[in-house]
Amino acid sequence: MPTFTREEIEHLGDLARIALTDEEAIRLQGELNVIAESINKVQEVARDDVQPTANPVPLEAYMRPDVARTPLTQEEALSGAPLSESGMFVAPRILGEE
Repeated sequence: MPTFTREEIEHLGDLARIALTDEEAIRLQGELNVIAESINKVQEVARDDVQPTANPVPLEAYMRPDVARTPLTQEEALSGAPLSESGMFVAPRILGEE
C-alpha cells in the first residue's frame, strides 16, 4: 500500500510553487493517501476480462435525422432584422473607430 510521506507532500508543494502550512500538508497527505488506496482497490478487481470504460452506463447520442431543407432566402433572413444595408445585417460598432 503506497503512502505519501510528509517530505513527498512538501516536495509536491515546492514543485507546484505552493506554500503549504503544516496543517495543509497534513490534510493533503491524508487526502492523497485515501486517493492512492482507492486506486489500489480498483486495480485489485481490474482483470484482463474486464473491459475499461469511461461510463458504466452506455450512452447514446440522440439526434434527429439529417433531412435537407430549402434554406432561407436573403430577404427572409433579413426580414426580422432591425437594420439592414446592402443585403447585410447592420450592427453597432463594438471595437471603436477604425
